[in-house]
Amino acid sequence: MKKPAEKNVLHPRNRHRGRYDFDALKACHPALVPFVQVNQYGDESVDFADPAAVRVLNQALLHHYYQIANWAIPDGFLCPPVPGRADYLHHLADLLAEEHQSVVPRNITVLDIGCGANCIYPLIGYQEYGWRFTGTESNEQAMKAANAIIAANPGLNRGIRLRRQKEDSAIFRGVVHKNDFYHASICNPPFHASASDARQGSQRKLRNLGLDRNAPLNFGGQQDELWCEGGETAFITRMIHESVDFARQCIWFTSLVSRKENLPELRRVLEEVEAVQVRIVDMAQGQKQSRFIAWSFFDKPARSRLLTR
Repeated sequence: MKKPAEKNVLHPRNRHRGRYDFDALKACHPALVPFVQVNQYGDESVDFADPAAVRVLNQALLHHYYQIANWAIPDGFLCPPVPGRADYLHHLADLLAEEHQSVVPRNITVLDIGCGANCIYPLIGYQEYGWRFTGTESNEQAMKAANAIIAANPGLNRGIRLRRQKEDSAIFRGVVHKNDFYHASICNPPFHASASDARQGSQRKLRNLGLDRNAPLNFGGQQDELWCEGGETAFITRMIHESVDFARQCIWFTSLVSRKENLPELRRVLEEVEAVQVRIVDMAQGQKQSRFIAWSFFDKPARSRLLTR
């Protein structure tokens, strides 16, 4: 069988460009060994339809590349693809560098809206760039799991703190305190509009993997991780409106946008709230096209001053 052409389009600084180095991963994280097998193309791989295999692969990647030796998430919670999550942070770093003499700034504070049980963005961002993170989370079990990861890895508490979002309808309110200031906020919003949409999306992924619709999912996800009323457009619109109240406390507000067709409506809302600057940052991971939207209420000279002070 002919091997599919490789499409290496991850960010140039992404540590996961190219094929996984399974020899290095197995040596660093021996628990991966039983899950590695030779695929139909004669290459070492794991069964990406097996939730246990994907979870242990994530553990190995985090251990080998980011020195996170202890990472565990409860059953049923989102198990994120590490390379794609890293890409968001690298592209955000480029956005910040544009107004920092083309150098990625290090003394940076980032707000992660909905860090989840996996806490993936703070883990990668702190280890990769030394950025300091505040992660917010509304799910009590996810918050407990994320705190356990931080506690289990010495030194992470110097750069990562978590805050519980107790108000279901709030995004920044209640977790951004009066004297807080962030250089950027990040978010991977729930992108389905209903439980039915989420199930259909899961079944599409199962079909793409060639699996029965009742097979276990390798990515998991709780309701608040996968869907909200109105989908990602409604969620990000709510985020935009709420960001106005915190306009002087964050330089760049950002959010992933899974569907390109949602961008015109989001641009309209940002124009309505008089955002000073709006950027769409395109990303691509393999065959998947992705992007994030960024907006600021500061003009360019102010952003530059705030990033260099």
